[in-house]
Amino acid sequence: MAYKISDDCISCGACADECPVSAISEGDDKYVIDADTCIECGACGDVCPVGAPSAD
Repeated sequence: MAYKISDDCISCGACADECPVSAISEGDDKYVIDADTCIECGACGDVCPVGAPSAD
């Protein structure tokens, strides 16, 4: 299952910079993860200061 970013996202961009497959992009009010591209590595969750990304 792909990761998802919760509403706790503060739009800092740390997750997008860390994603090895560029599955994360800036959305309207938070960053979003493309489920088809996500490889479930967890790198985004490791760098997020608020723990917004998590396994779906």
